[in-house]
Amino acid sequence: MFDVHVHAAPDVLERIGYDDQIGAGYAAAGYSGFVLKAHHESTVGRASALSRSSGLEVVGGITLNRAVGGINPAAVLSALSAGGRLVWFPTADAHTQESAGLPRLGDLDHRLDRSVLSVPPVLSADDPATKDIAFVLDLIAEHDAVLCTGHLSREECGWLLDQALARGINRFLLTHPSYTVPGMEVREIAEFAERGAHVEITAYQLFHQPGMTAARLAAVARAAGSRLVLASDAGQPDSPEPPAAIEQLIAALTAEGLDSRQLRDAADETPRKLVLR
Repeated sequence: MFDVHVHAAPDVLERIGYDDQIGAGYAAAGYSGFVLKAHHESTVGRASALSRSSGLEVVGGITLNRAVGGINPAAVLSALSAGGRLVWFPTADAHTQESAGLPRLGDLDHRLDRSVLSVPPVLSADDPATKDIAFVLDLIAEHDAVLCTGHLSREECGWLLDQALARGINRFLLTHPSYTVPGMEVREIAEFAERGAHVEITAYQLFHQPGMTAARLAAVARAAGSRLVLASDAGQPDSPEPPAAIEQLIAALTAEGLDSRQLRDAADETPRKLVLR
């Protein structure tokens, strides 16, 4: 099994364990590896060190929130050149996160302003911000990395997919599209999958998303088809250990009539092929 989305300490939020403790849990559960994600720093160095010490395939990346300079080509070039495999567009600093009242770094200190990040409907050669976005997209294509949509809106995710297809980006992951942000409908998710996007469902949604049910997640899984990716998005003190979280997600979806073998593939070979070269 290969978990494409987990959080560990150190972090600005409390986590269930440090990198090595999370890694030991995966090893004990027989996992081949996992993706280490953080909202406010690159995890590339941490993942590389843990991979060397544990023997697991631990992969890192960078999330384009304000702590790394937002949609910052220099930060992306650094992360990808050092072996990073994933670039998440804004999550905690996305405008959708602020609108939904979800946690942000500014919650820790009122002196930090509440400015937010977004992507535009068009790229303009005269706008430095959009030039930076174009540069980031080109870097993802050149490094054959995974473009993850983060917490951006449905419209922004569609714009990113258009840009990805135009640039030959072959690894595109909708970050938990049925979560509160971006809150996509099943029919919209199906359209993305038909165009080549992978679709993530997380165990976190089952445990913590208001109003979410196994039946709703099963509908998303059916819409995703062979593009489905199951992940834990665990690491919170009030979530199960990440391997147990994925097992509970698989069990819940199986109880809704989905094929358990296909679900296990969505938590193993599909994310491995998506992330690893």
